[in-house]
Amino acid sequence: MESHLALIEQSFNTRYSLWAREALDGLPDCFTITDPCISGHPIVFASTGFLKMSGYSKDEVIGRNGRIFQGPMTNRRSVMEIREAIREERAIQISLLNYRKDGKPFWMLFHMSPVFGKDDGRVIHFVAVQVPINRRQRLNGSGLGGEEGSGLREIVFGSCRKEVCSDSLVDLGRVLTLDSDTRGLNFEEPCEANDAEKRKAVTAINTILSVLTHYSELTGILVCGKRSSLPGAGLISSSLNISLGRIKQSFVLTDPHLPDMPIVYASDAFLTLTGYARHEVLGRNCRFLSGVETDCSILKQIKESIQAEQACTVRILNYRKNKSTFWNLLHISPVRNATGKVAYFVGVQMEEGCKSQDRHGLSPEMRQLSCVGAVRVAVRSSSIGAGSSKS
Repeated sequence: MESHLALIEQSFNTRYSLWAREALDGLPDCFTITDPCISGHPIVFASTGFLKMSGYSKDEVIGRNGRIFQGPMTNRRSVMEIREAIREERAIQISLLNYRKDGKPFWMLFHMSPVFGKDDGRVIHFVAVQVPINRRQRLNGSGLGGEEGSGLREIVFGSCRKEVCSDSLVDLGRVLTLDSDTRGLNFEEPCEANDAEKRKAVTAINTILSVLTHYSELTGILVCGKRSSLPGAGLISSSLNISLGRIKQSFVLTDPHLPDMPIVYASDAFLTLTGYARHEVLGRNCRFLSGVETDCSILKQIKESIQAEQACTVRILNYRKNKSTFWNLLHISPVRNATGKVAYFVGVQMEEGCKSQDRHGLSPEMRQLSCVGAVRVAVRSSSIGAGSSKS
């Protein structure tokens, strides 16, 4: 659990400077930032406005998947549309019924957009803006537009600085006010956002992406709102990322079709085993784990197996980031896509003498083969879903 929370903290802190959180918290909008590369696609940042709107505390949100805000009346089709957008790594804007911590449902305009790494074009994060939809005003023509609403707005926001009292906070106050009397509202009926709310969501997304871009420049690990069209970037889809994230063992996925066969996916357990951060691993050849005492004949055996597109199991001395060594029981196997062509190679690592036992009583060899099987299912499912094959 601690290692998972450390990855979540690392997900945000390695990409953006220390002032990024303060800058984002200064925005009046309701939004979250999630990381599809971490198992479970968790929330790694939640704005102050979002926490106020949802009623949750920061500790209750960070590390959780966005499905915690869904409930019995949330439209399953809308949820599937969002999942499909994640799989296809594209933006989406859709009306969605969510639930606050106290169980009260509310309609919102959900606008999600991917954040790309500028150097390799991979999806780093997803930003999701939530704009509350003023449903009562739409039903009976009342709301905060009249004199009564103006007085209430003055009470709620009178002590705020002028620059903080933006339209987003006004909308937040509007929705919080409606909680006092939600009788007569049929939440099962679809509720569409108006043009102003849609524009507000787009503006918020652009502002957040601008902040993230600026504060990534200070770390040198640049992000952007549009994917760089770099040849041979070795991208894997968000859907494959999520599927691989469910596999709890230590493994990496490498792409044999790219120069020097770089790592294109590294599991959380691999990062814990080796001590490296994800950005220090992706794009590198696995040989960075070797050192002066690593047996060159073992490296040759691995290379020959890869060239022959055959599986192999070896015992090799590897090095962690802190330069400590460990004996790695390594299994390497080709992974074919739906057409039967080799799409990737998977390398499953197991530290010799590690005390952690498999709760199902499986031998190390069976655990490795089980991991390979799970990776193959994920890759084939992804290639079928994408409607294309990797050549």
